[in-house]
Amino acid sequence: MKSAATRPLALTKPLALTMGDPAGIGGELTLRAWLALRGRGPAFIALDDPGRLADLALGLGLTVPIHVMRDAAAATEVFGSALPVLPVALAASPVPGQPDPANARAVVGSIERAAELCLHGDAGGVVTNPINKAALYQSGFAYPGHTEFLAALTGATGRQIMMLASPMLRVVPVTVHASLRDSIAMLTSGMITAAARTTQAALRRDFGIVAPRLAVAGLNPHAGEQGALGGEETSLIQPAIDTLRSEGIDVSGPWPPDTMFTPGARARYDVAICMYHDQALIPLKTLDMDHGVNVTLGLPIVRTSPDHGTAFDIAGKGVADPASLIAAIELAGRLAERRSAG
Repeated sequence: MKSAATRPLALTKPLALTMGDPAGIGGELTLRAWLALRGRGPAFIALDDPGRLADLALGLGLTVPIHVMRDAAAATEVFGSALPVLPVALAASPVPGQPDPANARAVVGSIERAAELCLHGDAGGVVTNPINKAALYQSGFAYPGHTEFLAALTGATGRQIMMLASPMLRVVPVTVHASLRDSIAMLTSGMITAAARTTQAALRRDFGIVAPRLAVAGLNPHAGEQGALGGEETSLIQPAIDTLRSEGIDVSGPWPPDTMFTPGARARYDVAICMYHDQALIPLKTLDMDHGVNVTLGLPIVRTSPDHGTAFDIAGKGVADPASLIAAIELAGRLAERRSAG
């Protein structure tokens, strides 16, 4: 799978970058992403506490001028010389590695404002820094995570699909944050076809792939061995594939999960539709952890995020790698450009 060529993007609107958990590495990644992208873009505006970003830059020895904005309109003009920040005030001073539920309102507010900017046409897309769900749950946050919350904010509940993308592989898990036992129990042909349809449409509209090729993974070893090692391929997966083919979608499978991620196999498809979380994420993270990006399909707005968590164990130490966030920002810029052009 070829990576997109590096070139200036024709974006007139900034991307909205959320703060993530202020006790994690999100603030440091934001600063380092600006340092990496200030000369070429895409431009973004940080929805964050400007004082905490300034203090963080000083503590890490990073020269990052902070420009406080009243709105997002001029962020693209400011971006080359300073990090534009739309203020979201924290309730408590963050301590690296120690999430504080007192700041949950600011974390959630940052996400809400980012979605609002996109829905109102003031931002080209949302890029989310990692959150700590446990701290949010303590404050009454009622969603499993970013994806479900953004779906609710944009009126797309039930249509959201998670894709993990890197220059080497794209994967979509049909079932996501559930135990393996529960994932198998909840899997249906309808879920597979819905995920595949959303994925095919997104690859055409947002990724610019005219005729997407979808490869569907089996669930069992050797894709069930014609029922000898499991019947889900026959009873659930093949009927979904037959339905998708009848709709004109280029889909193959069910593929044996242990061989479909080899270099030769990956060359024959544009995305792998996987049956459960780890079946999708283990190969992607093994192949290209640093450049993996989480993309939410099925939303009326562009949303990406880095493919890692808050990393509390290294927060504030100056060693966090911004590669995945930079990749998420760059991909969001390309997706936003295609949407605006289309």
